[in-house]
Amino acid sequence: MPKAPLFDARGNRLGEVELPEAVFGIEPNEHAVHEAVTLQLASRRSGTHSTKTISEVRGGGRKPWRQKGTGRARHGSRRSPIWVGGGVVFGPKPRKYGYTIPKKVRRLALLSALSSMAQENAVYVVDAIDLSEPSTKSMAALFEKIGAEKPLVVTDERSEVVEKSTRNIPGAMALHVEGLNVYDIVNHTALVLTRDAVSRAEEAFA
Repeated sequence: MPKAPLFDARGNRLGEVELPEAVFGIEPNEHAVHEAVTLQLASRRSGTHSTKTISEVRGGGRKPWRQKGTGRARHGSRRSPIWVGGGVVFGPKPRKYGYTIPKKVRRLALLSALSSMAQENAVYVVDAIDLSEPSTKSMAALFEKIGAEKPLVVTDERSEVVEKSTRNIPGAMALHVEGLNVYDIVNHTALVLTRDAVSRAEEAFA
């Protein structure tokens, strides 16, 4: 069964804690992780790009010059794609880039990302983060003492205090268990969970 170091709120080591095998101990599937990350990045695209076709650009109401006798090529409209300012052929139009992947693949990707962090000894468990008010200094001191660089902090429930204490630390981020996603896990080098978050993750994902 995978294990992770256990710390108190001030970063003092208390020992080790066992991590649930079903969540942190599976064989990582790199393909599933890749699929999930690609899906997330695709879904974030706004897709608001747009170009005008021949029917949408202004002008072109009359023939630029007469058909014969000028020595120039024949043209019927200034909206033609070969003219500067003319319409665009097969140009991008607003669209959605998001797509879906099976639920089992999404679950496998999340468990694979968590298990990969555990295999790399990048999981740290904190007994509790008991901040009465936002404090970037206290949170940064905790990260430094336990040795977590560019950490993703995971709490059992959403905590505005923890989020505000973390967001001004370069590379750090805070989420609650239900907000865990593959992209944010692989985009950080350490995973800092509260003890309650470990139990909640086992209930939610095992």
